[in-house]
Amino acid sequence: MGEEEQSATRNTLATQISLSGVGLHSGVSTTVRVLPAPREGRYFVRVDLPQKPVIPANVAAVTNTQLSTQLGIGEASVRTVEHLLAALAGMGVDDARIEIDGPEVPLLEGSAQRWVEEIAAARLVRSPWKSPQTPLLTPIWVHYQDAFVAALPAPITRFTYGIDFDDVPAIGNQWYSWAKSGLGEHSFAQAIAPARTFGLAHQIEALQQQGLIKGGSLDNALVCDRTTGWLNPPLRFANEPVRHKILDLVGDLSLVENLPIAHFLAYKASHNLHIQLAQLIQKLKTGQGEPENFITP
Repeated sequence: MGEEEQSATRNTLATQISLSGVGLHSGVSTTVRVLPAPREGRYFVRVDLPQKPVIPANVAAVTNTQLSTQLGIGEASVRTVEHLLAALAGMGVDDARIEIDGPEVPLLEGSAQRWVEEIAAARLVRSPWKSPQTPLLTPIWVHYQDAFVAALPAPITRFTYGIDFDDVPAIGNQWYSWAKSGLGEHSFAQAIAPARTFGLAHQIEALQQQGLIKGGSLDNALVCDRTTGWLNPPLRFANEPVRHKILDLVGDLSLVENLPIAHFLAYKASHNLHIQLAQLIQKLKTGQGEPENFITP
């Protein structure tokens, strides 16, 4: 069947962390508390609603992927979860109870940096339980026109992304690759977490008319104009946009329980394609998809 199954120690936070801010799409201010939750996985709790409904951070709970990823169960939902989930996954937090008092995770300054700083300050606690890590055996992918997200067999977990904005010279074509085993300047905390979300100036009005990006501003998102370039420089990296796309991909794929070891490769993709790949992986892991042996049991 391929390489032998590996295992990794599960981690949770040593103490709780908390941040407040405005949601990108709703414009609503919320406070998020992330608490230790040994062996419970990652899940959200809408503490502002009656009965405090629990929303699992797994791919089966995805209800919307328009310009962000939304999770929901019943009438309860939480939007724009990808940056926080990427920070937890990138920093090795497997188990976390995420309490939120509103419908959307705060955008903060547009990246995962503040979450990562809080996690680092809180530190991690190892649990005595381990999670299986199974290698992907055969390439799988999803695509729409020339955009795609693929998972390829690899000895380590790696994320590679490409974006192409031919009509926006300040962005253009960018590629970046990050391995989960990276250290120092190649670690998640330094290479991926600081990269901020970005948008195109000519699309803002149309998005606002659709009821989106109500909380967006030049303080929490990079905005680029087709002719004049970035409206709010400087960038934290020359290729900050594509690094942010990796941030989104890490967050979205963290919704797969025990994500297999693989090289995840994306080009011109979206939250929708990220989640389609996550759904396919989850089906294959549980033997619900064809072929059933893409991932070792």
